[in-house]
Amino acid sequence: MISIHHLVRTCCAYVLLISLVAMTSSSTAMASAYRVGVGRADCTGPSVEITFMGYAQLSQRGVGIHLRQYARAFIFEETPGRRAVFVSVDAGMMGHAVKRDVLAVLQKKYGDLYRAENVAISGSHTHSTPGGFLMYLLYDMTSLGFVSETFNALVRGIAQSIIRAHNSMIEAKVYVAEIDVLEANINRSPSAYENNPEEERAQYRDNVDKRLVQLRMVNKNGVVFGAINWFAVHPTSMNNTNRYVSSDNVGLASVMLEQERNKGSLVGKGEFVGAFASSNLGDVSPNIMGPKCEKTGLPCDLLTSSCPAGAGACFASGPGEDMFESTKIIATRLYSAASQLLTKSGGRQVTGPVNFVHQFVDMTKAEAMYYNPKTRALEQVRGCLPAMGYSFAAGTTDGPGAFDFQQGTITDNALWNAVRDFIAEPTVDDKECQAPKPILLATGRAKFPYDWQPKIVPTQILLIGDFAIAAVPGEFTTMSGRRMRNEVSAASVAAGGKTLQVVVAGLSNMYTSYITTPEEYEVQRYEGASTLYGPHTLTIYLQQYKRMVRAMVLNETLDAGPTPPYQDDKQISLMTGVIFDGHPIGREFGSVKIQPLNTYERGDTVSTTFVTGNPRNNLMHDKTFFTVEQKQVDGNWTVVATDANWETKFKWERQSTILGFSDTEFLWEIGPDTKLGTYRIRHFGYYRYILGGVYPYTGSTKTFIVE
Repeated sequence: MISIHHLVRTCCAYVLLISLVAMTSSSTAMASAYRVGVGRADCTGPSVEITFMGYAQLSQRGVGIHLRQYARAFIFEETPGRRAVFVSVDAGMMGHAVKRDVLAVLQKKYGDLYRAENVAISGSHTHSTPGGFLMYLLYDMTSLGFVSETFNALVRGIAQSIIRAHNSMIEAKVYVAEIDVLEANINRSPSAYENNPEEERAQYRDNVDKRLVQLRMVNKNGVVFGAINWFAVHPTSMNNTNRYVSSDNVGLASVMLEQERNKGSLVGKGEFVGAFASSNLGDVSPNIMGPKCEKTGLPCDLLTSSCPAGAGACFASGPGEDMFESTKIIATRLYSAASQLLTKSGGRQVTGPVNFVHQFVDMTKAEAMYYNPKTRALEQVRGCLPAMGYSFAAGTTDGPGAFDFQQGTITDNALWNAVRDFIAEPTVDDKECQAPKPILLATGRAKFPYDWQPKIVPTQILLIGDFAIAAVPGEFTTMSGRRMRNEVSAASVAAGGKTLQVVVAGLSNMYTSYITTPEEYEVQRYEGASTLYGPHTLTIYLQQYKRMVRAMVLNETLDAGPTPPYQDDKQISLMTGVIFDGHPIGREFGSVKIQPLNTYERGDTVSTTFVTGNPRNNLMHDKTFFTVEQKQVDGNWTVVATDANWETKFKWERQSTILGFSDTEFLWEIGPDTKLGTYRIRHFGYYRYILGGVYPYTGSTKTFIVE
């Protein structure tokens, strides 16, 4: 017989047990879940008349749009109010002043919730978007100085993407997964890579990273609503002859992934946000057919990337018949791999607190300890004043330079030294510090009209559980990135923390050109010649990021470091604004000069030309200059494509500078899945009146049949 006392004790034990289970379950649920927000916004800069940033070619000035630029933001929160923000932007890189002004917009709305420490902004490194936003002379020189339209477009779009992510915060789980992507990248400086220690190279199968790392966000219903994909490849499938705004291979991969997940939505719309972010891409090319001599088709010299006399320039090509096809092939391979990871829903769940650390460092005064594998001894090394070497002027196999410069150059030239010294003369100490780099431009000594390259740089780590994002202010080479990943993870363990999975997020927060290993620096290929702070630039960064990891693990506070100089008031711009727009007598803005044909078939390209104003009058963010519209059964029109689609292009051309006349040709390639029916093309634009003011206009073609 069971006593009442025993029954009560048993019931109490059950109640206690149930309570403990409930508490444990609740605790586990909280530990495994974050609040996550995702957001995307249009940040397309001026599509015409502005020089693109990347190839440093004055002739590469925009004429229109093929793919729009987007900023994609991701916010992670585990403890209320403690957030980490990562933004990937379809831009050549990120500028300190852009981030500063983005934070100013956010802090006006949200106080100090978003700060330099917990917001990382990474450029995808496309070479086909407008420049003029970095506020350092060497980088803005080919854009004829500072371009406020580009700068403001980036600030607005990035801030808007974070605001949208802020407004979409929901409870979610975060997973990390990996997959190899083959035939999407090669090393464009293998001779430099081969100079790394043999035992280190033996640890890796390839001389570039083939692994795509994906962080995906899943809501409580099991629906994936966001993904960041890091993969090391230069977005240089579009070469230096391209003059359409384009986010290149990684941007198209993002569009493909978002279109797959946002069924029925136009490009740039829909709840799912998927980014392909830059990583340690410094020596990595998408032009996988390799470098060949232009006229002979024979391989170029491995060290110098040069060709015999009469054989033409040395350049690498992609897998397609032209740059457009090559871009699509590489993008498809990236997209397919990322889609496979999302479909499989594999990988491991990320759990743990959200953390971050940030510090500015004066690289010209920084010191570090370096283990010299040649002497097998520790040495104290230092950073140098910024300088660019001779091989910088040679360009790369993705975009060869000018004159007779060659990669791998470790000797100087009296004539070019005289030109260099006229601009800014390096000291004996500068030359010794940068050796074996022969200095072509002593940018650290150049002050007129303002600093040519940065001296104070931002360093930053974002931590989501045991997943670390090392946001670095430049282009790390393959081996530099591998060393960074290994050192950051090891430093966490050494400080008593977890083993971290680390990704290198390149071109973040500020641009400082390249970062090679000391061994690669010795070879002085393009990447080594463009490593600003001397042979131990990477050594200093490794020490700094280890210091930051230790501070995070031990909950120590680092000082903010020195502040980069304010140079806004010194900026010079030689770009003229739009003076006025005009139209021929008898034709209004938006009128059609060349109508489409009456009928087309799938696979055909529709072409039409409008009388237009200058696209710089209004960048049409989150809108479009053109729509392709299909007529429905009820007589209404449905937009099926915009100027952000891969299948469309528009090209603007000034017909008369004196009269202000201009035309725009719009192209639409009819895809194999296009529905048959009746279509039209509409154009939306703005013109600047000669007596002042900017006014909208619209135009529409006749209807045509796709049959």
